[in-house]
Amino acid sequence: QVQLVESGGGLVQAGGSLRLSCAASGRTLSLYHMEWFRQAPGKEREFVARIRWIGDRAFYADSVKGRFTISRDNAKSTVYLQMNSLKPEDTGVYYCAADPIGTAVAHNVDSWGQGTQVTVSS
Repeated sequence: QVQLVESGGGLVQAGGSLRLSCAASGRTLSLYHMEWFRQAPGKEREFVARIRWIGDRAFYADSVKGRFTISRDNAKSTVYLQMNSLKPEDTGVYYCAADPIGTAVAHNVDSWGQGTQVTVSS
């Protein structure tokens, strides 16, 4: 089982930036794809970005490509989501997730963080 703790959310104006962090722990951590999802009020949870602990490949939802960057620090077992050029439609609760398959589907996620609120004002 993987434990995840997010931090870094907050209120920002449109066009601003935020960086989210996800501290991960667990004996089998390296086996997981690390993902960020988000959920806006009244909407389903949606995939944002994915990265593995090995290699440089990262994957993004079309809605955030070119604005968000996912990265990791293996020594700290921490995954980051740098969010630039934020838009009001980026508002939601952002969740860190450990996915054994890496399909970017919420149903396949093994472990979730508690979530952190991101609010982008217009």
